[in-house]
Amino acid sequence: MTEAIVVSTTAGSNEDAELIADALLKDGLAACVQLFPIQSRYRWQGETVRAAETLLLIKTRAALFEEVALTIRTLSAYETPEIIATSVTNGWLDYLNWVAESTGGVVD
Repeated sequence: MTEAIVVSTTAGSNEDAELIADALLKDGLAACVQLFPIQSRYRWQGETVRAAETLLLIKTRAALFEEVALTIRTLSAYETPEIIATSVTNGWLDYLNWVAESTGGVVD
């Protein structure tokens, strides 16, 4: 089975999040992208920032991480966007196969 990952990133607006999600899906880099409105607190340039953001959870394959990251960096309005991949160590085989097939991967 192809290694599945979940990439998380944030966007400063739902419109920006939709732009990123649509590009990833259109280019076959993601099988699914979930968008969640969140409230974030973070340190940036020596200050504590409070911001409404949209969290994206991107289901893809590890082999596509660099392309996914490039798309996020290209489309994100953030200077330093969050781009974090988490390996899927276990999951329902049918779902993981769907992720692989949806992103051009080969199912073992």
